[in-house]
Amino acid sequence: MSQPPSDPPRRGAVIFDRDGVLNEEVGFAHRPDQIVWMPGAQAAVKAVNAAGLFAFVATNQSGVARGLYTEADVVALHDWMNGQLAEAGAHIDAFVYSPYHPEAPLEAYRRDSDCRKPGPGLIRQLLAIWPVDPSRTCLIGDRETDMAAARAAAAA
Repeated sequence: MSQPPSDPPRRGAVIFDRDGVLNEEVGFAHRPDQIVWMPGAQAAVKAVNAAGLFAFVATNQSGVARGLYTEADVVALHDWMNGQLAEAGAHIDAFVYSPYHPEAPLEAYRRDSDCRKPGPGLIRQLLAIWPVDPSRTCLIGDRETDMAAARAAAAA
């Protein structure tokens, strides 16, 4: 995750889910060749940037817990996605993800974690590290678990 600027004023943010929002849902995407951007996704990120808001991604990545790919693969894909966004004149300020799943085959990732949506942990992590104004922040997701995470973070 990138580091926020030191002591800046608080500002709003848009937190995007990744799969099904920024890119087409293909099931456990972890390589650039699996990414097909959703129509208008790059333009939406660019508009968030132009509005002076933070642009974040918060995503469940249980493929790590299932042994399908590694955390390094997730980070590399996010770096690649930011490179693609840069070509469109946009950027994501920070990507956060949860590699956990309560029924994971890999014991190191087998746990209930509030960072796994619908838990609010990823959102709380962003709000704790970055100078975000929660009253000017929203989450864009495609599943009820995304919305439940946003509601839980707002209630905290």
